Amino acid sequence: GAAPRMDTFPVDLNDCGPMVLDALLKIKWEMDATLSFRRSCREGICGSCAMNIDGTNTLACLKFIEEPDTDEHGHTVTINPLPHMYVIKDLVPDVSMFYEQYRSIEPWLQANEAEKPAQGEWLQTVESRRKLDGLYECVLCLCCSTSCPSYWWNGDKYLGPAVLMQAYRWVIDSRDTNTDARLDALDDTYKLYRCHTIMNCSKTCPKHLNPGKAIGHIKKMIADRH
Repeated sequence: GAAPRMDTFPVDLNDCGPMVLDALLKIKWEMDATLSFRRSCREGICGSCAMNIDGTNTLACLKFIEEPDTDEHGHTVTINPLPHMYVIKDLVPDVSMFYEQYRSIEPWLQANEAEKPAQGEWLQTVESRRKLDGLYECVLCLCCSTSCPSYWWNGDKYLGPAVLMQAYRWVIDSRDTNTDARLDALDDTYKLYRCHTIMNCSKTCPKHLNPGKAIGHIKKMIADRH
């Protein structure tokens, strides 16, 4: 029930790994066992350790601790939870609404039985498979969505960059035969068109993906149908 506060912890970088996540683990293990944050893979694959570090949304396991300048007291790294999210504790945001939005796009392959191969793998051409590059690598870390002002303002209605990029991933999959229904579900004033191409999403993505471009492609596909 106490009011939120900022704490400062001195970390000897000569006795710590090079990433911000290493420093957080050192703080938790040696200084304050109550410090809470999510983490898992330490390789930028799971997306668990997303947080705001020195004003930028990123993954703590991929963020190097900046080398101290000439000041003998070193450099202060400011760490906050992802912005504009309800906070459960410390650096742990409540992402339950995000996963409800993700579930709403039905992120799995949908195909007519007649289209499925009788046996063996479902093959794609090289060109069809290449369309998924830059989309499937998303780790759903939410760095992009929580950097988006439109998501801050309309997070209960606007699906946000992360979910929309995943929606596009299924829309353009050559094996999926439910494209029209997927586009119909996205053709909504709030779900899709709250995107105003601010492009914070693409700038902050720690995997160097481009959600803004994916959203633009969805808008074009819908426009081309009218």
